[in-house]
Amino acid sequence: MNRKIAVKNLKNKNIVFIGFMGVGKGTIARALIQRTKQMGLDTDDLIESMENRKIKDIFASDGEAYFRRLEKQTAKWLEKSVKNAIISTGGGFFKVDNLEKIGTIIYLRSSFDGILKRLKAHENGDLKLAKRPLLQDEEKARALFKERSCLYEKKADVIVDVEDRSIEEIIHAIMKRLNLKEKE
Repeated sequence: MNRKIAVKNLKNKNIVFIGFMGVGKGTIARALIQRTKQMGLDTDDLIESMENRKIKDIFASDGEAYFRRLEKQTAKWLEKSVKNAIISTGGGFFKVDNLEKIGTIIYLRSSFDGILKRLKAHENGDLKLAKRPLLQDEEKARALFKERSCLYEKKADVIVDVEDRSIEEIIHAIMKRLNLKEKE
């Protein structure tokens, strides 16, 4: 774990998780929420709520470009309306223009094979893979991963390597790096 800036004062500041689809952004966010008792939001959940349909259905009927517009709307709302929250994002959310204004950006880093291994090992692995439209073609997904990896690093304030680490180890590293305290 390292990064390009000293982590700013986090009072009233959001923590935003970015990384490739399936890396564990939602899992890590939920675990951190339990430890810190901060509010939690998931950008994909917000979009599904706004649209009253699943992400895969949005992709199927309206396409990726429409979905990316919804992400931009969500990012604007987060910037203006949300403080002191832990936010997990979709794999492409890092592209929104105002990401750095939303909060401290944590990139959860893993290899592509590490992500596939993690998803397949999960008890609902097939379901986790099926709900990610861009992971359906492994060759294309691998190319997308390669394209995005360095972009995630450029956007991040903090990088946390998650491959072959337990949730507890990852949470401990994040809390230490951001100087977060556990809430009773």
